[in-house]
Amino acid sequence: MKTIISILTIILILISSILVLHVQAQSGSLTQSESLRLDQPEVIYPLPYPGLLTDNPLYPLKEWRDSILIFTTRDNVKKAQLYLHLSDKRMATALQLAEKGKEQLSKRELTNAENYFLKIPPLLIDAKKQGSGLSEDFVTKLRQSNAKHKEVITDVMKDLNQAEIKTFQTILEMNAQASKEIEQL
Repeated sequence: MKTIISILTIILILISSILVLHVQAQSGSLTQSESLRLDQPEVIYPLPYPGLLTDNPLYPLKEWRDSILIFTTRDNVKKAQLYLHLSDKRMATALQLAEKGKEQLSKRELTNAENYFLKIPPLLIDAKKQGSGLSEDFVTKLRQSNAKHKEVITDVMKDLNQAEIKTFQTILEMNAQASKEIEQL
């Protein structure tokens, strides 16, 4: 019985590793098909391909894989890079869900994306204290990602009624908080 469980565990790890490598190998990005807003220029920052969406029955496996990746990544800078990638993927997922008319699932993914993003600045501050070098390129990438997140959030909000918009305000506040924390790096 123990050997069967061990074999199944190894197979599951191999499958999840293959999925991670497959997703990382894809260089596709989502493009915004909406027209440019007059008050803000479009942010040029490609979001990664989201893969499975929240409405897919296999999505819990994706979340489980992400949890394992987070748990096994020990270096603070690499973990910050992983959180950025996961945050961007959640943002891309939220955008596709909104396009499918699934606002509640989209709201959940937007919140998750910003929660992941808010975990990045403390990791980078700890990395600085430990003497790890923080590249200016990564900080620039964080600023661009944060601006893209704000753009996606406002794009998702534009098709909602007034009652739904109020619930999305907290997500915009999380984005603003992340922006402030990035500027302190």
